[in-house]
Amino acid sequence: MADAPDLDTPTSLARNDVRSVTEALNASLADCFALYLKTKNFHWHVSGPHFRDYHLMLDEQAAQILGVTDLIAERVRKIGGTTLRSIGDVARRQTINDNDREQVPASDMLAELRDDNLKLVEQFRAVKAAAESAGDNATSGIVDDWTDEAEQRAWFLFEAGRN
Repeated sequence: MADAPDLDTPTSLARNDVRSVTEALNASLADCFALYLKTKNFHWHVSGPHFRDYHLMLDEQAAQILGVTDLIAERVRKIGGTTLRSIGDVARRQTINDNDREQVPASDMLAELRDDNLKLVEQFRAVKAAAESAGDNATSGIVDDWTDEAEQRAWFLFEAGRN
């Protein structure tokens, strides 16, 4: 990917630091979009004896994930970076795998989303490391909330999937 032109956004971060933090944020943003769509997919297609509980939980989780996407993208812009522009851009950067299977048992849905949320936690930890290395205290602080939310989603999915 070609370097984006420098923006005149006021920031005290060095150009290389903006790039490293932007790269980490955009990677987590791509995974948030992938996880959002997968969560909605499973919300739409879940079935079985716990349908209502799972359907509602997955809808709540999808809304929470979607809410984080705007915060991530705005953080990228605040520090002078550019962010994702298309579904293709998301697809090129995402590390969370899609699930296009027509039938997925509810227990498999919960386990897959649990693991994906934990993968997102790892992405957020990479953002934290990049932000701290750059001296970007604001990004370092806000990513803690996103990490906590992803860990909570993973915990709920784990508990809901217990036999």
